[in-house]
Amino acid sequence: MAETAKAPAGAGASEALTSRQKTVAFVTVLIALVLEVADSTIVNTALPEIRRVLDASPAAMQWIVAGYLLVLGSLLLLGGRLGDAFGYRRMFLIGVGAFVATSTLCGLAQTPEQLVIARLLQGAAGAMMGPQVMAIVQVLFTPLERVARLAWFGVVGGLAAILGPILGGLLIEVDLFGLGWRLIFLINLPIGLFALWLGIRTIPHTRGAHGLRIDMPGAALFAIGFAGVLLALIDGSEHGWPAWTLVSGLAGLAAIYAGWLRARARRRQDLPAMIEPMLFQLRTFRWGLLAILAFASAATGFLLVLAISLQQGLGKSPLQTALIHVPFSLGVMAGISLIGKRYLPRFGRWLLVCGAGVLASGGALSLALVASGDGGSPLLLGLLSLAGIGMGMVAGPLPPVVVADVDRVHAGTASATLRTAQQLGGALGVAVIGAAFFLAATDEGAGRLAGLAPASAVFVTLLLGSAIAALRLPADIFGTRSPGPR
Repeated sequence: MAETAKAPAGAGASEALTSRQKTVAFVTVLIALVLEVADSTIVNTALPEIRRVLDASPAAMQWIVAGYLLVLGSLLLLGGRLGDAFGYRRMFLIGVGAFVATSTLCGLAQTPEQLVIARLLQGAAGAMMGPQVMAIVQVLFTPLERVARLAWFGVVGGLAAILGPILGGLLIEVDLFGLGWRLIFLINLPIGLFALWLGIRTIPHTRGAHGLRIDMPGAALFAIGFAGVLLALIDGSEHGWPAWTLVSGLAGLAAIYAGWLRARARRRQDLPAMIEPMLFQLRTFRWGLLAILAFASAATGFLLVLAISLQQGLGKSPLQTALIHVPFSLGVMAGISLIGKRYLPRFGRWLLVCGAGVLASGGALSLALVASGDGGSPLLLGLLSLAGIGMGMVAGPLPPVVVADVDRVHAGTASATLRTAQQLGGALGVAVIGAAFFLAATDEGAGRLAGLAPASAVFVTLLLGSAIAALRLPADIFGTRSPGPR
């Protein structure tokens, strides 16, 4: 399948770059990815210290974590469209600069309210920066070249998420200059400024789509819709699904649907819209997006119940829990770098199906061992490594599959839609797998692990859904075989 004709949103600029210049530009956007992902998890280990120093309430503590994710997920689509309209380089640099500034505000906060507001602003900055990361890669590289490059997103992003809490604990322990918990935010300054300097020097200028304007009412509908759904998923699972969370979720879904109808109507009239409905006519985009949604739900929920079971069920410390995750992380890296990027062009959708099966088997057996009281045997570590390999076989290949046929003029919107699906999938996984776990678990003895069986069943079901969606992908995703009907 040939890629569609490319608009002047950076294709010519990328062709003028040497291989070394493209590599440096790629490293630059990887740094930004680390900043965004790590800041969603690094705060977790700092919460007790933040609560002590700022005398924060439980509600404030929850919003310090959830507020960032809520705003990030709600505004990703707007951030992607801004990149399409005004150029990915420009919006990337603005986003990185804003992320540095808001990280500084977080580090200087004197009250819980100030920190919550700064985290909300930090999430908005991440939403402006994040979609441009994948869009710039899409502009710089061909579809097959993206497989190897985007595979690194899975490796680096996964490591950033897993190592975030460990780094947070180490920074607080070091207590450099007496900054304590503030250092987890202030460390973004030198890293972000370095990324900003590199970006100015290396990322090619990209022109926005000619005449593309932002449909602000449509942007508001999608932002309100995603915020309502995410709020329901985040707070519902935390507070036992009170009625208001159900209302929030349904209202959010209604707003998203209204935004979709508005986008379709405006595109029929050749007016600017927040999303490009034609993207969903692409088989790779439509089914790949569904596969990512189910996969992100399964993966996030699995890691949640694994960490909780090891600590609350088996009494492991945060550091011991992190070390048990090391084989899993190594497996993810192997699955992405040694299997995913090498065999995706050859096996296509079957690699994704096989990866989902490996993750389901390794993950379910790992949870079964933990439920039996195993807190770190060689067998458990081996099964976690196997589960990590399966995750890498899916996490690395899926993003380049989703954008394989997307015209570069819509790179920002496609990237933002993909990231939004990942955010929604993660929140959904916490909600449904977490609910299955907590409904069956008790607070005493072995009962703390009783929820692992139903959680494992939901985990496997979600991966089955991801595999079914992957089977609907074209047989020859990247057009590497002789042309023919699919």
